[in-house]
Amino acid sequence: MRLPTRESSPHTATRIGTWLGIAFGLCFVTGVLSHYVQHPPGWFTWPTRPVGLYRITQGVHVTSGVAAIPLLLAKLWTVYPKLFTRPLVKSVPHAVERGSILVLVGASFFELVTGLFNATQNYPWQFFFPPAHYAVAWIAVGALLVHIAVKLPLMRTPAEEVRRGPSHPGALSRRGFLLTTGGAAAVAVLATVGATVPWLRSVSVLGTRSAALPVNRTAGAAGVSAVDPSAWRLTVGDRRFSLAELAALPQTTAELPIACVEGWSASARWTGVPVRDLLALAGVEPGDVRVESLERDGIYRASTLPALHARDPLTLLALQVDGETLPLDHGYPCRLIAPSRPGVTQTKWVTRLKVVR
Repeated sequence: MRLPTRESSPHTATRIGTWLGIAFGLCFVTGVLSHYVQHPPGWFTWPTRPVGLYRITQGVHVTSGVAAIPLLLAKLWTVYPKLFTRPLVKSVPHAVERGSILVLVGASFFELVTGLFNATQNYPWQFFFPPAHYAVAWIAVGALLVHIAVKLPLMRTPAEEVRRGPSHPGALSRRGFLLTTGGAAAVAVLATVGATVPWLRSVSVLGTRSAALPVNRTAGAAGVSAVDPSAWRLTVGDRRFSLAELAALPQTTAELPIACVEGWSASARWTGVPVRDLLALAGVEPGDVRVESLERDGIYRASTLPALHARDPLTLLALQVDGETLPLDHGYPCRLIAPSRPGVTQTKWVTRLKVVR
């Protein structure tokens, strides 16, 4: 059984291109949302409800990126010979089409390959992943929009008019090729989506399968050694709280997920003091809150908690997880845990809360 001849399946290429466009669109929109949640412009507001919103959007981001891999390969299979037809440029629209394909393919492979490495927390390059991934995403989407605009007349052509070309005995039919491509994308999604959807973890062979709450950055990696609970203090405005004073305050328990940018997420029961209560006790007016850590270096040693989240009763400085004292790797003596926030902004080993506006 052979694959369908590439030159005889323009409708197949168009259909797969539509699926690929949907996958890229979902991946792009959710990726931009993730970037704005971590680096919010002044006009952007991210809600605190539902508490697992970021878990959903980032799960869609990674899953749609995984689905795009077999779709992109299938799309290239159907159009590959056309990239080498002569003459190389027939007209201005043809030149625009070829240029958009070149940029789109290069940017797409960059996004998908680096995204896969990021999902596995491997970084065999010298550049900083988040800004590079974000910038190239805009390049890829721009090239995709140009390509769609040029190819729109073909996409509007009835299927019967484009299904031309000789049949070849033993070749996989166009329908079979589409089903195979869709099946490959579905298998890829099923193999990874368990990192986000807990009830699929038993069949999601590449998803997070550990029952324990994962740790991306350990205390050792962050340079945080054992903390002396009698000497540690939390500074809030002009007031300082000891660990014993925090533990004596009214505690709130909430089930909240940690949702990482790599796509995995896991829920736990967190117990601690709401941030808004600490601000009130310190006599500090609510606003955006800078959360600082015992960690000395690294871009995530501190985070800014938007005022909306700081006022939420489920935004906690957690002292316990699942009924036990926080392990050092999870942020002992206390860590931030807020609803609908990326894991990298859920600062661990917290030592100061400071209202910045």
